[in-house]
Amino acid sequence: MDSKNVISIFQNQEFDKILTNPILDISARVWEKDRYSAFKTCYKAMRVIDDLVDNRKSTENSNLESEEKLIETITTFAVPGKNLSDDLFQEKLLEVVTEFKIPIWTWENFEKSMIYDVNNSGFKSFPVFLDYAEGAAIAPASIFMHLCGIKKENDIYSEPEFNVKEAAKPLALFCYLVHIIRDFQKDMNNNLNYFAEDFLKENELDMQKLKGFANGEKITPAFRNLIEKYYTLAEEYKKSARKSIDNNLKYLQPQYQLSLELIYELYLQIFERINIAEGCFSTTELNPSPIEIKKRINKTISEFQPSI
Repeated sequence: MDSKNVISIFQNQEFDKILTNPILDISARVWEKDRYSAFKTCYKAMRVIDDLVDNRKSTENSNLESEEKLIETITTFAVPGKNLSDDLFQEKLLEVVTEFKIPIWTWENFEKSMIYDVNNSGFKSFPVFLDYAEGAAIAPASIFMHLCGIKKENDIYSEPEFNVKEAAKPLALFCYLVHIIRDFQKDMNNNLNYFAEDFLKENELDMQKLKGFANGEKITPAFRNLIEKYYTLAEEYKKSARKSIDNNLKYLQPQYQLSLELIYELYLQIFERINIAEGCFSTTELNPSPIEIKKRINKTISEFQPSI
């Protein structure tokens, strides 16, 4: 793979706009057009549902009727083939799921987590959060990993040669925990909390205190302890993610190996900005600038050596 040609993929497009996209989207840009299109279709369906849930949580005035409609929407989109309507987008989604052999369990797990989100505010414990992450993070990551692993022969895609869920899980959890720290300020402003209650209680914290920190109040040792807990967990998953990527590269063609390297490096870039001792954990502090992201992308591509 010629690194100059790959870098040109980004440079030939409106790069600043690309940098505002999710990291998964940036990383999938090195794929063939049909596979990238399949990813975008799946991601759009999940994004629409996730945004509906988040918007419902950030709005104080909600009612049972709206919740029922939301769950109906989730069911329709999250389980392809169920309640098929005349919706052209869902028709496209079903075509993608069929052609690319997307595992149905990913949609079922995602649906389960979104319905949990509708009916609950927060997580009683970290194990409850991990169960939720099976659908909220691991399912989308498994679709991405599945699309990396399938191979086309005689116009038909074959199943990946490895367990996509096991391969995706540590990377998904590393990314998700980094997300929680990075998006703390934004989430608090939208009445969203992804810190487990047991960890909050250990540090005598609650939503009121968290919102205070998000709004600029002085960060306390207790909150730094909470962030350190999530940082340590993220670091453990980071190590497992690196090992998982290395173990499964042999099953992937070069451009899909590169896409995983890009995901890992772009989340690592955020992880490296977390300053437990002195940080204020603001959105501005934890988000790399477009120039920094571009440099990291170019560095990752130029140093990439495909596994044979």
